[in-house]
Amino acid sequence: MRVMAQLAMVMNLDKCIGCHTCSVTCKQAWTNRGGVEYAWFNNVETRPGQGYPRQYEDQGRWKGGWTLTKRGKLTLRSGSRLRRLLNIFANPDLPTVSDYYEPWTYDYQNLLSAPPADTTPTAKPVSSITGEDTAVTWGANWDDDLGGGPAQIGRDPLLGKVSEQVKLEFEQTFMFYLPRICEHCLNPSCAASCPSGAIYKRTEDGIVLVDQDRCRGWRQCVTGCPYKKIYFNHKTGKAEKCTFCYPRVEVGIPTVCSETCVGRLRYIGVLLYDADRVGEAASVRDEKDLYPAQLGVFLNPHDPRVIAEAERAGISPEWLEAARNSPVYQLIVDYQLALPLHPEYRTMPMVWYVPPLSPVVDVLAQTGHDGENAGNLFGAIDALRIPVEYLAELFTAGDVGPVRAALQRLAAMRAHMRKVNLGEDVDDSIAASVRLRPGEIESMYRLLAIAKYEDRYVIPDGAGSDAHRLDALATGCSLDGDGGPGMTAFDAMAEKFHLTDTNGAAAPPDKANRINLLDWDGTSTKGLFPTNGNDVTHESEAV
Repeated sequence: MRVMAQLAMVMNLDKCIGCHTCSVTCKQAWTNRGGVEYAWFNNVETRPGQGYPRQYEDQGRWKGGWTLTKRGKLTLRSGSRLRRLLNIFANPDLPTVSDYYEPWTYDYQNLLSAPPADTTPTAKPVSSITGEDTAVTWGANWDDDLGGGPAQIGRDPLLGKVSEQVKLEFEQTFMFYLPRICEHCLNPSCAASCPSGAIYKRTEDGIVLVDQDRCRGWRQCVTGCPYKKIYFNHKTGKAEKCTFCYPRVEVGIPTVCSETCVGRLRYIGVLLYDADRVGEAASVRDEKDLYPAQLGVFLNPHDPRVIAEAERAGISPEWLEAARNSPVYQLIVDYQLALPLHPEYRTMPMVWYVPPLSPVVDVLAQTGHDGENAGNLFGAIDALRIPVEYLAELFTAGDVGPVRAALQRLAAMRAHMRKVNLGEDVDDSIAASVRLRPGEIESMYRLLAIAKYEDRYVIPDGAGSDAHRLDALATGCSLDGDGGPGMTAFDAMAEKFHLTDTNGAAAPPDKANRINLLDWDGTSTKGLFPTNGNDVTHESEAV
């Protein structure tokens, strides 16, 4: 047993309203600069839909993730090392800008400088890459709210597998929102694809990062990532990806997307896992066994033997305490509500999802039945307008059993808590029907519905005992300046993160009073808004 710790995230899709706040704040913090105008480290997709980039889940086309050889050996779907080297200068398996979308802005200057005329001046769309006039034909959330209407049938790679079970009438089609970030996998295929070894997984917290100094821009990682969450910066010639906001989590602050989430649907916590079992779990023959195989990799942080091995491996008591209190462990292992996104890619993803249940109550109520009665809810799960089979294609490689079990537990929680809230006698059989005790189902409710900030984000302060090492970052950063991750106020960030001493350089005078999303605590509003008419700036300068 080789115990390692990983920061992981769970998103409760039952609470996502598709507001894109997470996407916008991530964009402001990390990719609000030249070269990555098209890149969204966090995006929110409407399901069913094509996704971003278009049809990224079609691995027959993009060749991302891992596959098994006839001998059962795990190998990259993009081919052998020789094949990848032959394609290193002309990779045929890369999405083009049109598959993402060509980013655009508007010619606002024309509104200000147009001479007097009989017609109202307009602001034409202009490409953010070339500066030329462009036609807007596609966007990162172009399918927003379209759901599984007739126009989407055949375009969603997953919908094609279950299309006969989907009602084609648009007004009867159920949709849901799927926020996506980098999965920070236990078995990352992007790292295995990189010829220069620039992509690495941090041993202390499992975050997958790109070493900008070693990256040579071969873009094999873009092909290798099945989630297409690595982007090529056409200005710097480097690959970039979601960083799990490591400057924030190192000091115990949640990621920007989590901090600003309107629906409070994200949870961050520590998972302990056996690194020696990752390869074996990713190599199981039957794809439907990949979800339980990954569950088997996670270790019980309350087990004295696991604790002893973790201490021997150098994991600090603070991290072990965070693992014991982890909301992620509870949702994934204890309650088995959260499921991995596309385990069939064999990357062992570490961003998991609680499947959506919301519409079933309204559907039942419209039929004249009690929408929150346990018996009615259980019977309606298989009749959801979004088929359980579709959710299974997303989260369990087509195995409907775990999806149905998770939805039944969510339904049981609703039925049980209604009796509690109405002061009725609690029916213990509701919890027993989903293999839980009444106390457990109420704890599950507190975590999913009314959990406080400190219960949703249990992040150990990894920087506190290592400040001397982080101090060195103040002297420079390979992403600082032009081509940096939106850190135009890097000095201020460094000072607040204790990356400089008392004599360190302060933020530039014109930006000293503005907020930096990388270290925002989620409560202070100072710097969020201009204080006077002279403090108004462009969005690109606000971070």
